[in-house]
Amino acid sequence: MKTAMKAGDKIRLETIRGVRSQLKNTEIEKGRPLTDEEEISVLLSAAKRRRESIEQFNKGNRPDRAAEEQQELLVIQEYLPRQMPDEEIAELVEQVIRDVGASSAGDIGKVMGKLMPQVKGRADGKTVQKIVQQKLATL
Repeated sequence: MKTAMKAGDKIRLETIRGVRSQLKNTEIEKGRPLTDEEEISVLLSAAKRRRESIEQFNKGNRPDRAAEEQQELLVIQEYLPRQMPDEEIAELVEQVIRDVGASSAGDIGKVMGKLMPQVKGRADGKTVQKIVQQKLATL
């Protein structure tokens, strides 16, 4: 935060302040210090909000606001764990499909239920769901 202040980077500074505020509010709600997993969950929620805002601003023909949200998203992603590449997700999906014995697109719930705890914080749920649907469609 100090670096952003000294550099005059308003977007970075505002984003960090906002995320710190969200972390503090969550800590107050829980009445105890947050675990690393809970902190990552707050960051993921902030990142998801930014992605949804980008989508809405693009639909609403507001590229200026979408660009600002994109910059905020990039700042938040710096503090998240490394995201899994699609190829790695696909391999994990195939393994889980074999493990649960999924045989049709109707088994998406079983696959997602076992898969999401394994990729939490390291992959976007929409991306995972899309890959699972593609893999199940080819069965």
